[in-house]
Amino acid sequence: MELMEEYRRAEAFFAAGEPAEAARILEPIVAAEPANSEVRLLLARALFGAAQLARAEEHLRVLIDRDPSDHYAQHVLGRTLERQNRPADALAHLRLAAAMSPHTDYHEAVRRVAARVDARRRPR
Repeated sequence: MELMEEYRRAEAFFAAGEPAEAARILEPIVAAEPANSEVRLLLARALFGAAQLARAEEHLRVLIDRDPSDHYAQHVLGRTLERQNRPADALAHLRLAAAMSPHTDYHEAVRRVAARVDARRRPR
């Protein structure tokens, strides 16, 4: 099957709420087209949705290494780190995303994670 057909199939699985199946389809496409950021981002999102957070983090870091100004990749990496219970690491990426783009979700994520970081710093 052609890569584009497989990509569309993966998009359909992702949209249908089946991120693990989407990731399974996307992995060979990323292997065949490692420079394709769009495919890699969808794979990272699928892995995030399938709670394969370490693998999602790997792909997001590749994307950010290529383009640090990709606010969406920064945000998703921040969310991935947050889900791994690494709020201090997450906050830096979430703040970058919020500084680059005015999305409400970005600013809400910064507030939520900053509160967690502050709570951890307070003496008990």
